[in-house]
Amino acid sequence: MSIIEISNLTKYYGKSRGIIDVSLNVEEGEIFGFIGPNGAGKSTTIRLLLSLIHPTSGSARVFGKDVTAHGPEIRKDIGYLPSEVYYYEGMKVIDLLKYSASFYDCDCTQRMKELSEIMELEMNRRISDLSYGNKKKVGIVQGLLHSPRLLFLDEPTAGLDPLMQHKFFDLIRLENKRGVTVFFSSHILGEVQRLCNRVGIIREGKIAEISDIRTLQKNNYKKVRVTAEGLDAAAFDLPGISNLTVDDGTLHFFFKGDINAVLQKISGIQVTDVTIEEPTLEEIFMHYYE
Repeated sequence: MSIIEISNLTKYYGKSRGIIDVSLNVEEGEIFGFIGPNGAGKSTTIRLLLSLIHPTSGSARVFGKDVTAHGPEIRKDIGYLPSEVYYYEGMKVIDLLKYSASFYDCDCTQRMKELSEIMELEMNRRISDLSYGNKKKVGIVQGLLHSPRLLFLDEPTAGLDPLMQHKFFDLIRLENKRGVTVFFSSHILGEVQRLCNRVGIIREGKIAEISDIRTLQKNNYKKVRVTAEGLDAAAFDLPGISNLTVDDGTLHFFFKGDINAVLQKISGIQVTDVTIEEPTLEEIFMHYYE
């Protein structure tokens, strides 16, 4: 079952591009990664799905309901951590979270306690006294305290120290095991690679690729390194080769296609060393932007 269904979703801010003809589905129970650099359209997509802004054209459905027509109803079962968090500075953390909990038809007291302990949140401190990272922790607890079915995370780890990032990832995995669907938006590709099942790459407001991470790594490019004396880069002028460089007798390049074509070229020279491996998600991602 698809929790999120997006069809040709487009948003312009006046004449400025937000997103153009974005179409994708997110299945129930998955952790879906949504990656792209700043300004690619990640936050715009999330805000449209939350019905915080309305589309120029196209449609989006969450839980099978149109987001524009049923926004308030849908948001009751959604948790949202925006990329930037802003709060009433004079409030204490506990009072802010109780205020947030009052919008939901459930007792969030025990849940709030558990989450604050996991995130090491000091509940009696004032918001104005918190660092940016601690404010982000408040946002994490706020987004999860009502046990949502769907969780939107927009650049969630900004401001968190490495230890707290690790705890955060463990928390998200635990929530996912409980059945929560996660839409994880980030430009930090290593995070997406270790957490998500599938990934959508957005470029200049348009979807460039949607694939599961293993397929994206295995079926796209191979990273090849060949070391030999008197190496002639021109000999590797093959279709599918890109980013070819020579450094101190070692040839580096990416290859997309039948790897036997590369192996045939390598077999004709006296090599010292050969390495063929899968590129990282970050290296794949850069190809969509070059």
